[in-house]
Amino acid sequence: MNKKWEFYNQDQDKINELIEKFQISELLATVLVNRNIINEKEVELFLNPTRNDFHDPYLMPDMKIAVKRIIKAIENNEKAIIYGDYDVDGITSITVLSKFLKERGLNVGAYIPNRLNEGYGLNKEAIKKIADSGYKLIITVDCGISGIEEIKYAYSLGMEVIVTDHHEPLDELPKALAIIDCKRKDNKYPFNSLAGVGVAFKLIQAIGIELKLDEREYLKYLDIVAIGTISDIVPLVDENRVIAKLGLKLVEVTKSPGVRALLNAAAYKEVNSNTVSFGIAPRINACGRMGHEREALDLFLTENIVEANKITNTLNEYNKQRQNIEKRIFEEAILKIEKEHLDKNNAIVLGDESWHHGVIGIVASKITELYFKPSILICFEGENGKGSGRSIPGFDLHGALCATSDYLEKYGGHEMAVGLSLKKDKFDDFRKAFEEKSKEANTEEIVPVIKIDKEINLKDIYIENVKELNLLEPFGEANKTPIFIYKNLRIDSIRALSEGKHLKLTLKEGNTIINAIGFNMGQYAEEYQLGDKIDVIGVLEINTFNGIESVQINMKDLRKSY
Repeated sequence: MNKKWEFYNQDQDKINELIEKFQISELLATVLVNRNIINEKEVELFLNPTRNDFHDPYLMPDMKIAVKRIIKAIENNEKAIIYGDYDVDGITSITVLSKFLKERGLNVGAYIPNRLNEGYGLNKEAIKKIADSGYKLIITVDCGISGIEEIKYAYSLGMEVIVTDHHEPLDELPKALAIIDCKRKDNKYPFNSLAGVGVAFKLIQAIGIELKLDEREYLKYLDIVAIGTISDIVPLVDENRVIAKLGLKLVEVTKSPGVRALLNAAAYKEVNSNTVSFGIAPRINACGRMGHEREALDLFLTENIVEANKITNTLNEYNKQRQNIEKRIFEEAILKIEKEHLDKNNAIVLGDESWHHGVIGIVASKITELYFKPSILICFEGENGKGSGRSIPGFDLHGALCATSDYLEKYGGHEMAVGLSLKKDKFDDFRKAFEEKSKEANTEEIVPVIKIDKEINLKDIYIENVKELNLLEPFGEANKTPIFIYKNLRIDSIRALSEGKHLKLTLKEGNTIINAIGFNMGQYAEEYQLGDKIDVIGVLEINTFNGIESVQINMKDLRKSY
């Protein structure tokens, strides 16, 4: 697939100003200006955020109401339950809120719906169980904003509900006691892109302020909050960056046996956003995907390292099962796409009775990445279908579901990712309607864009400058890893790795040689040969081999030089 290479509009005067003011390299200064981080306060906040950089939690809608009600529950020895989601964001949200409230003396329980049997969000059967167990207060985390009927039902059973969520609300809000969601239309909080665990953190911060606690009583949970925030792929800017940057420092020295066991299992050399995204998150998410959500929560709640290691071993097994099922579904989906020529459509919508509901979201992500089209995969069980969808930049997936809601039983999510359910006899009509919405949005004209930070020469690359770029960590949504372009490099060696899957090059410019690796780019080994001149775009990395450090390019795309 052709990708569009696009440079940032660079302001050299501002770049020079940052170089002089902060004594940083041109490489780092250029990236900061490209991210529109240009004045002294912004640079300081981005590179060195502190615990004083959090916004006032009481600016959030209904925060005072929620805090007052929770403190009342503590004082009256009420039973409260935290109702959360089964993904990393939900699990960490429950962990943070549960631990904090238990330390305040609240009799608090937790409920996580089973992904396979109950699906996402509140459901009436669960609420009935909760009421029968004597709970008077439900606090939702990472869910609840669309639970209009379920919350009404909870009140009919004599319970009150506090909603904490970060998803898009529908036109009508639930009739809950308090709804803390910065995506509300009446929101006045200065940042509306927190993860669910970020909202839970703001709630414990607000309670801490009201109870005049030492700030360490809630800041100590930032390791867990950072894991949930990074895993949920929210934009790592503003308050999310403060959470992630400070939280990763705590992850390195974490006192949580569960987090320590996960770090050991992931076996990453250093703790950064990649450690969380690719080492920790898949293991936690595998629990929910395979229908064992409680074990992930138990891992975060345990204070016993032996138990933590035991649970982590189980999580590793779930993750292997998930990988095998994912591989099978992906291969079957590709066959369906090729057979039905769905790659010619504006969007890809697939359904199958043999697919595992807990895994189709990952497969949808891979389908979207491969074809660069919005995709929705649906698993049918009898007459009922549950699905997950992923989008591309420029197409509002949640908005498209709103427009096709006549064919759906239930749906929720945001612009880039959604969950939904529908009846099997509505599938074809939904697929046609969704395709029409995609066509109206001209999704076929949207091409993947790779933003290039700067053109650089191999002779200008120094290990010290590459290491300095780590100040931009943690990388993630809205703070992508910097990408550079290198022109007119001669191929000095070329070979495919891992049975043709990956590409390994050595590239030469004058007398300077650099190694380059291209994951999932093995096909280029047949298109290029020794001596070819190419332009490469990629990420600069430090590779360590036999104790010797060297710079290598992690390639994202390449073309012949002209």
